[in-house]
Amino acid sequence: MTDQNQSLPAQGGDVHQQGEQSSSNNNNQTMESLLKEQDLNVDLPQAGEIRTGVIASISPTQILVSIGAKSEGVVSGRELEQLTAEEREALKVGQEVHVFVLNPEDQNGNVVLSLKRAQEQISWDNVERMLANDEVVESKIIGFNKGGLIAGVEGLRGFVPSSQISAMRRSQSTGDTPEQRWQKMIGQPITVRVIEVDRERRRLILSERAASTESRQSIKERVIEELEEGNVYTGRVTSLANFGAFININGADGLVHLSELSWEHIDHPREVLEVGQEVKVKVINVDREKKRIGLSVRALQEDPWRSRVEKYSVGQLVEGVITRLTKFGAFARLEGDIEGLIHISEIAEHRIEHPKEVLKEGEVKSLRVIRIDPDQHRIGLSLRKVDSAAFADKDFKMLTAQYAAEEEPEEPEEPEEPFQTSDDSPGESSSENPEA
Repeated sequence: MTDQNQSLPAQGGDVHQQGEQSSSNNNNQTMESLLKEQDLNVDLPQAGEIRTGVIASISPTQILVSIGAKSEGVVSGRELEQLTAEEREALKVGQEVHVFVLNPEDQNGNVVLSLKRAQEQISWDNVERMLANDEVVESKIIGFNKGGLIAGVEGLRGFVPSSQISAMRRSQSTGDTPEQRWQKMIGQPITVRVIEVDRERRRLILSERAASTESRQSIKERVIEELEEGNVYTGRVTSLANFGAFININGADGLVHLSELSWEHIDHPREVLEVGQEVKVKVINVDREKKRIGLSVRALQEDPWRSRVEKYSVGQLVEGVITRLTKFGAFARLEGDIEGLIHISEIAEHRIEHPKEVLKEGEVKSLRVIRIDPDQHRIGLSLRKVDSAAFADKDFKMLTAQYAAEEEPEEPEEPEEPFQTSDDSPGESSSENPEA
């Protein structure tokens, strides 16, 4: 019994020690789980994200911002220098601001923040939303360059190309240089619509014309009603395309097709025009139903083709070089770039299926001029009428005139009187020597 009783305290001590160890283990597990939960609940800042914080303090060298993390973030150095004096003066302690996380922890353990980057990111988000929603924005002109105006939108610099400036504003711009045209408009309000956003290239394109579509349409309708074909107006080039140039006259854009820009061949309108240039145009077509205005620049220029074909007349015999054969006829070059068409019906007296049955490219042929169309720049030629009796009288007269011009004798020059001295003159000699 004594041995058993002596052994009981020992057993009790073991139980007590086991209980203490179990309690200690439970406490350790609770602390670990709590720490883990705390770590999971801590919203650590991540690089590249935008956070909303509260300004804790402002000094000449840094701005501390509480962003909900364990430590405050700091705006300093270059990021602080990027703020303008007006922007820094507007900041107050306790003010809520947006910040961009540049570095979640630098070598000093600070969260590095940027106010400027945050504002830019938010601004780009806003202009992308404006583009998607087709919103109209009230802005102000803050600058200009060679191509157009600069307007501020959400703190960003947006570009308004001259082709996207309203007709009313363009009509107020005069002068040969950008300074003369746009300088006076700085500070003026402008209503624009976002038409292109490229965040990576920092490209923001705006349009005043797109923001005032209704008024622009009504202006064009009014101008179209007032325009008359044949009238001449002074307009301004608003844009260039492969097929022609758009010229604004009295607030409405008209098209000068590539073929109406010059009598000479050109491949692109930029060879003769540039955006912003003032130019005189003639109205050649007004389609009031489709609201289209057709203009011409070359109609106001002297047609060089007319002067080059003045030497030709209907019925005249000419020599031409066959340049092209087609199923409907053959083309013959008379001189320079003057070409005429020999219709297939004018090639031979008998029926032929194709000009190649009679003619070859490069051949020189005597041809008869049977038609001249100055407006269409066309000369009709005939091979089968070269020996036609219908033109015999005309041929005889032309040959006679040509022969007379070649045989007309030159008027003889009057002979010069021989030069005589006073000693050779018989009259003078008798009067001067009466004694002889």
